[in-house]
Amino acid sequence: MKKRLLFNTFVIVALFMLLMLVAGGCASQPVSEQNGTAGPEGEKSGPEGEVEIKFSTWHVPASAECADVWAPMLSQLETRSNGRIKTTPYFGGALGAGEEHYDIVADGLSDMGYFTASWTPGLFPLSDVLSMPVFVGGKDVAVDIGNAMLEKILYEEYPDVKMLNLNGCVQSYFWTTKPVHTLEDVKGLKMRTPGGLQTYMIEALGAEPVFMPLGDVYLSMETGVIDGIVTCPPLYYAFNLHEVADYAVVASFGCVAEGVAMNKDSWEGLPEDLQGIIGEVTENPFRLTGGLDVRAIDDIMEKLAGEGVKFYELPQQEAERWNEIFAEKVVRKWVDQMEKAGLPGRETLRMYKAELDKHGVAFPAYPKDL
Repeated sequence: MKKRLLFNTFVIVALFMLLMLVAGGCASQPVSEQNGTAGPEGEKSGPEGEVEIKFSTWHVPASAECADVWAPMLSQLETRSNGRIKTTPYFGGALGAGEEHYDIVADGLSDMGYFTASWTPGLFPLSDVLSMPVFVGGKDVAVDIGNAMLEKILYEEYPDVKMLNLNGCVQSYFWTTKPVHTLEDVKGLKMRTPGGLQTYMIEALGAEPVFMPLGDVYLSMETGVIDGIVTCPPLYYAFNLHEVADYAVVASFGCVAEGVAMNKDSWEGLPEDLQGIIGEVTENPFRLTGGLDVRAIDDIMEKLAGEGVKFYELPQQEAERWNEIFAEKVVRKWVDQMEKAGLPGRETLRMYKAELDKHGVAFPAYPKDL
């Protein structure tokens, strides 16, 4: 009996010691090695140093931006990092409306995202220089120009995020439900504006600017609530607006300022080699992927023409009338507003003109005495 009691006691003690060792071993494992969700600094990581990057954009999934630029860009991040970077796309405004995307990134709802600075009036005043009435043929060129301006002066407007690239998009056109050939034809039209300096351009021409989400434009033009829209060809095509408005004036309307930003904490939590990969891939994703470069934009224009859109190029004399109005009531007005606000508007515009000249981009509305 005593032998059996001693044996049972020995077994109980041994089991207790074993349980203590197992418990101690589990407690000593870092959280990131247990479940792959959080590292020592709280950044998202996998069992072997993997990181997850959530990418957000308001572009619709079927758009050329998502299909030809963002999806290939995210794939490049995964490939070049040998799988250490895992990406999750949130297309079509899945995390919020277009005008919310800067805050979506800054606040950490997504790790990386594409935002439109011109949709938040007054927040990035100097960046509106990228919205000037110029004619940029491809997004790859627009990013080269925007990145140069970002490095020189515009970085000061984005202290809350890690800016990866900035651009002024490609040229916008004046798309309408009825033909427009002269300034007189524009008077009284209600035109959806993308914001920024395009609002001033619409007003200067004698039309009424109306701001509404792109998703509402189709029905609004179809029902006559608005008469047209100022936007770039890729978005016009992506939202099937050629089905309700098949006239376009080819003129130098510029576009909006936008770019790719990364959440600061997400960026700073990355190892240097992954930061390097992200920097290389996102510096100019349009050149990297070939999406929305000059040839791609030309292809979209051909598709629109094939769908029945009638493009009207202003005769030289009429184009000069429009550009003179833009020079005085948009460009000069913007410079004066910046200077009155204590911002270097004149210096910024001159920098921008110099970058345009480097890339052979025309700025027909540039005031000659500035």
